[in-house]
Amino acid sequence: MKKLGFVVPWYGENIPGGAEMELRGLTSHLHQAGVELEILTTCVKEFASDWNINYYKAGVENIQGIPVRRFRVRLRDARCFDAVNKKLMSGLPVTPEEEETYIRESVNSPALYDYMRQHQDEYALFIFIPYMFGTTYYGSQVCPEKSVLIPCFHDESYFYMNIYREAYSKIRGIIYHAQPEYDLTNRNYSMEKVEQAVLGEGVDTELTCDGERGRTAYALDSPYLLYAGRKDRGKNVHTLLNYFAEYKKRQDSPLKLVLIGGGEIQIPKSIQEDVRDLGFLSIQDKYDVEAGALALCQPSRNESFSLVIMESWLCGRPVLVHGECPVTRHFAVEASGGLYFGNYFEFEGAVRYLEQHPATADAMGQSGRQFVLQNFAWDHIVQVYMDFFRKLAGEAAASGKEEA
Repeated sequence: MKKLGFVVPWYGENIPGGAEMELRGLTSHLHQAGVELEILTTCVKEFASDWNINYYKAGVENIQGIPVRRFRVRLRDARCFDAVNKKLMSGLPVTPEEEETYIRESVNSPALYDYMRQHQDEYALFIFIPYMFGTTYYGSQVCPEKSVLIPCFHDESYFYMNIYREAYSKIRGIIYHAQPEYDLTNRNYSMEKVEQAVLGEGVDTELTCDGERGRTAYALDSPYLLYAGRKDRGKNVHTLLNYFAEYKKRQDSPLKLVLIGGGEIQIPKSIQEDVRDLGFLSIQDKYDVEAGALALCQPSRNESFSLVIMESWLCGRPVLVHGECPVTRHFAVEASGGLYFGNYFEFEGAVRYLEQHPATADAMGQSGRQFVLQNFAWDHIVQVYMDFFRKLAGEAAASGKEEA
């Protein structure tokens, strides 16, 4: 098979973000398996930087053995983009003209699209991640018959924009992380001509952890519920804090709440003595603290996967997720690895149950661990992704099996 081109708005070894981390993991493991591939990206540093600034030099560099081709970005009108984005973030309707403004003034590189057009015969497929940026929207239209999308879709205002619905109904293939993402897409997009597969995301299953070590290192003497991730309203952490405050008010429990990750959020005064914010931890310390928890709580309503849930299960601990997030609820039920809540009283009942039934909590954690090992270990992910890519490129799958 010819080489694969992975197209992403920005690329670097230490860029945070779920899609960015997923791409690094996927391309690294494919490369280690002997797959020829390249990264096609812009000169922009990262999501949080100015999308008008070409931080990197244009050209090709080698990162961990993988060629990375960078292209300069077109100057954009950030003011016009921000005006439309503000409406979308507020859930307000936008006109077709505003949709065009949004995508036109996103991060874009005509030089990248020209390169793809001129060199398309050198590539078997172009794989784009995630869905909402200009590089994905315009890039996937250069040669849609070779375009594959890893969208990271979830139920948000951007997903319902007609520009995406029309463009992504004409590409070669789409890879989903979970069945609810597939279901959401097929309820709202016309996908009859697109090859689709629910393949998941790769997870490092070789991690080691020691809960006792984590509790000792951070003086976590009481049982604790854990939140791991960015601390902002978009992740619904404020709901977790409010629910935990009510729980401590209503229940005679020694339970604490431990937060790890970046960002800041106001902690209610009534529970300031019961909440520990550890900030960023090393990877090993993170695993150890996860292993020592009663459970991990993932309160977000919008996830297309959730690496921290998989990590919690690999550390043998159950999860508590928001019932309004189809993906995390699906995983918790499918794996028999945790509980979900939709309001405070369901939260209270779930936490109290986990406190009072430690053996069942342990069994949930182990069930979740087996679920991750069976579905998201890297050797499995590399195999199913390559089978799908070969199918789209018109080649026989290495395993001799056709993906569902």
